[in-house]
Amino acid sequence: MSMLLEGIRILDWTVWQQGPVATALLGDLGAEVIKIEDRAGGDPGRGLQRARGISTLLAGGRNFYFEYNNHNKKSLALDLKKEKGREIIYRLVKKADVFVQNFRKGVATRLGMDYATLSQYNPKIIYATASGYGLKGPDSEKPAMDYQGLARSGIMTAIGEPEMPPLGMAGGITDQMGAIMLAYGVLAALLARERLGIGQEVDVSHLGSMVTLQGLNVAASLLVGKVLPRMPRAQADNPLWNHYQCKDGRWIALAHLQADKYWADFCRALGIEELEKDSRFENMTKREENSQELISILDKTFATRTYEEWEKILQEKGDFIFAKIQEVSDLASDPQVVENEYITDFNHPVLGKIKMVGSAVRYSRTPATIRLPAPELGEHTNEVLREMGEYSEEEITQLRKEGVI
Repeated sequence: MSMLLEGIRILDWTVWQQGPVATALLGDLGAEVIKIEDRAGGDPGRGLQRARGISTLLAGGRNFYFEYNNHNKKSLALDLKKEKGREIIYRLVKKADVFVQNFRKGVATRLGMDYATLSQYNPKIIYATASGYGLKGPDSEKPAMDYQGLARSGIMTAIGEPEMPPLGMAGGITDQMGAIMLAYGVLAALLARERLGIGQEVDVSHLGSMVTLQGLNVAASLLVGKVLPRMPRAQADNPLWNHYQCKDGRWIALAHLQADKYWADFCRALGIEELEKDSRFENMTKREENSQELISILDKTFATRTYEEWEKILQEKGDFIFAKIQEVSDLASDPQVVENEYITDFNHPVLGKIKMVGSAVRYSRTPATIRLPAPELGEHTNEVLREMGEYSEEEITQLRKEGVI
């Protein structure tokens, strides 16, 4: 079966997470992704052994961080500080569709890997850059990691409850969001090239991506001069848009934005019929005015049954909008996740049969797939030079002797 980006070649000169995840997403859609790595040590993500106090290590000297970020790729290891190393890239760029990099501003230019240079070899190349703060402005040259994206974007003060300090988020959320936007940008640029016959630069940053992620809150700040405030759970303005702990310790999340529509059925389902016409709670305005009192009642009510019991009741007695609050570790056994292949099985040549994060986008005729594990450092150097670069075996041997590859 054909794939969406089948025939598209991507040169991936990225490290850590933001850039690598973007190209992995494009690889899932069928692109041939060639990861360009320093021959001396490769992507530093290869060496990450611990994250938030837990080991990242897998069998065969691998780690889950690099494995997730770099599946569906080939690895080309070389020394870009050597002229012949750069010449390899210039030769490959002629046959590539996309070049992606996420190094600090100025690094690509110093090494002759910038858009101005590479576009001389291929004017239709899509040159994508992932940065911390964008390529313009006073902070464009500053170094940045995922944490700075969280900090600068304001999201650390938007999550949690009012009296909490700024809160971090696990999993490289800024990197993930930046990666998604970078893949989005590359796809749009490929379409523009197909329609208009032009190559161009694509610039995506942590900061810009996190502004997009928080679009509604940022719009509130811009248009009404206020941000959506942190809200204490015990004082939520809409008690039917809140979460409650059940008897078994599990939590249930309610999401009834049009709460009046559900109020009568909700009271009957929970066995609190006497509250339906109670003057304190009879409409949304009253419930907001007396939210703390109602939430206290609902806390006690939900604590009388397990989540499974409440799930059965709410499904039988109305068309309620609710879900259980899960741990990340619950996702692999969630039937919706499994059925939609958001987590998928993969036969790994070293790790055996494992589960991997699948694609969130479903295509009926050109499905996304995981076809390759993360590569060993330089695993495909000879193959790429021979097949794409058209180097002879003698030339490849000489490049290896000279320490270029």
